[in-house]
Amino acid sequence: MNTKIWLSSPHMGGTEENYVKEAFDTNWVAPLGPNVNGFEADISYYLSKQEEIYTAVLTSGTAALHLALKMLGIGAGDVVMVQSFTFCGTTNPVTYLGAEIVFIDSELDTWNMCPNALKQALEAFKHKSVKAIIPVHLYGMPAKMQELQSIADSYGVTVIEDAAEALGSSFKSQKCGTFGIMAALSFNGNKIITTSGGGALVSKNKYYVDLARFLATQARDEAPHYQHSQIGYNYRMSNIVAGIGRGQMQVLEERVTQRRENNKLYRDFFDGVPGVSFQTEPSGDYFSNYWLTAILIEPTLTGGITREDVRLALEAENIESRPLWKPMHMQPVYEGSKLYGTGVCEELFAKGLCLPSGSNLTDVEFDRILSVLSRIFKN
Repeated sequence: MNTKIWLSSPHMGGTEENYVKEAFDTNWVAPLGPNVNGFEADISYYLSKQEEIYTAVLTSGTAALHLALKMLGIGAGDVVMVQSFTFCGTTNPVTYLGAEIVFIDSELDTWNMCPNALKQALEAFKHKSVKAIIPVHLYGMPAKMQELQSIADSYGVTVIEDAAEALGSSFKSQKCGTFGIMAALSFNGNKIITTSGGGALVSKNKYYVDLARFLATQARDEAPHYQHSQIGYNYRMSNIVAGIGRGQMQVLEERVTQRRENNKLYRDFFDGVPGVSFQTEPSGDYFSNYWLTAILIEPTLTGGITREDVRLALEAENIESRPLWKPMHMQPVYEGSKLYGTGVCEELFAKGLCLPSGSNLTDVEFDRILSVLSRIFKN
């Protein structure tokens, strides 16, 4: 059988081992150390433009969202409005804290949180304790942050960005992850850069980042003994893992270029093929890292070819592809939840597919992928 082609596999740049080796050579294998400090500085420098950005590196993007919500005092009786079209890492932290989730639909321009649906939901809940809104930059595509922030401001609600998939993306030259009061990044194994597992909380407000670091190290008070005045979490990234991140930051721009080149290759292939469309930057204001290339397949225009036909044909050749995220309001764990909107995200899920998008895809692997797609769409 042919070797596996993954949807998005880790891609090392070559210098990661140097940082990890240095950690071993200096015996900095404890949870914190120079690589943690350096990785945080690298991320902050990358995201900063006009304003200073502060960073706390953590065990996951989910941990970052959990701490962000916790620091805002969100708990039982509060409402958090969340983009339904996302991964469970966005919603689970809200549930951890016992808050009520209100799901917001997507719009067709970016596939992200719909400003109109958000406004409808906020109007419906204006007499309740709506504490936060979490939009997501899906597959690296920037959400309509200016519109969403303006609506949130008019209702006095805080915005937390889920930028887990969007490191390297921007809107009007402002990096994703720098719009909300806080934001979460992810360095999971399939992300545009990876530390094998990990994430970060970023903010323009140093107070939140300092507090996140404190809470993420079990909320240990300053004392010669172990003393705790509040509940903390074991969420801090290790010095070894952060060393991988330092090397990965050196190739981030290259990885963005490679992902965008992959996206163009697929666009060129499907040019003129009826019934196949792409998640696409709505205008020159948007810059997506195209972490994953995502398409919609409309069976009424493809001669009956469906998303599943394509996925299964690729799977038969040991090539991984994946349906778009199943909206969270459709998940069994949130059964009975209400969606504000018209069901755009349900339609996207029914017809959408993520194609292999790794920055380390070879020409031979691309030939294998396109050969399968040719057999389906062009024969």
